[in-house]
Parts: sequence; structure tokens; C-alpha cells
Amino acid sequence: MSQIVSAKGKSIYDNAKNHFLGNFPGDLPIEQAYVHIGIYLGWIIDNDLYSEYFEEEADTQIFRFKQRQISCTILSEIWDGYLGHELFSEEGNLFTFYYYGGGLYHKDYEELLLGDLPSIYHVQDTWENYDRIAQSIFHRLRDWRKLIS
Repeated sequence: MSQIVSAKGKSIYDNAKNHFLGNFPGDLPIEQAYVHIGIYLGWIIDNDLYSEYFEEEADTQIFRFKQRQISCTILSEIWDGYLGHELFSEEGNLFTFYYYGGGLYHKDYEELLLGDLPSIYHVQDTWENYDRIAQSIFHRLRDWRKLIS
């Protein structure tokens, strides 16, 4: 376990800028690069796996997201499409290192939301899509907790 803790210590799990410079489809609005990041950050908020730092810096955004007053994309845009270690609690970091950093999130995202769409960037930011993957992430969290206990 200590190897995992030191490995995730300063992790940047994702950054929308990397997607802009990658194979992001030119025919899509740039906001689409934020969707998958915002969905995950929103799930972290809904499951209270965020850090004290994030709570202090984003208390209004946390409240507004929990009230469904801002979307996953807007949440992600506010944080510049950034998912880094300082946003997550200790448990949130360990789980994110395992799940997001290990590629399982992207696998689940594609399996549950991609369907016939040409890329992950074509997935729409809807509460239906959020709810569909949020349930899957929660099951992954539950399984991960069993794995580490």
C-alpha cells in the first residue's frame, strides 16, 4: 500500500489541454474535451471524496453541482479541465489513482456511454449519461474498498 501512496502523491490524472493537443476532433466545440473530466469530478463531489483544499476553493461550485445548477462541463471548465491530486481526499486519491489512473474509468466510459459515437469527445453532457456512469463508478469504488480491506 505504501508504494501506491507514494506513486499517487503528486499525480495529475487528466488535463483537458492534453486532449486539445491530441486527437480531439476539429468539428466539435472545445467544451466536449471537458465532459469526461467533469463527469468524474462531479462524481467525486457527489460522493464527498474531495479534499479540504477543494472544499475551501470550490464551496459554491460544490453546492451548485449537488443542486444540479451547473453541469459537468461547466464544473470542469471552472477548474480548467484539470484533475489533480490536490482536489481529492486521501481515499479519493487512492481510488482515483487505481480507477482513473489505471484506465478503468476510460474503459467504463467507453462501454457505457460511447455506443456508436466516433469518440469519447462525442458523448453529451447530460444528467442521464452522468447517472449511468456514476452508478458504475460507485460499484467500482465498493469493489475497490473490498479489495484493499
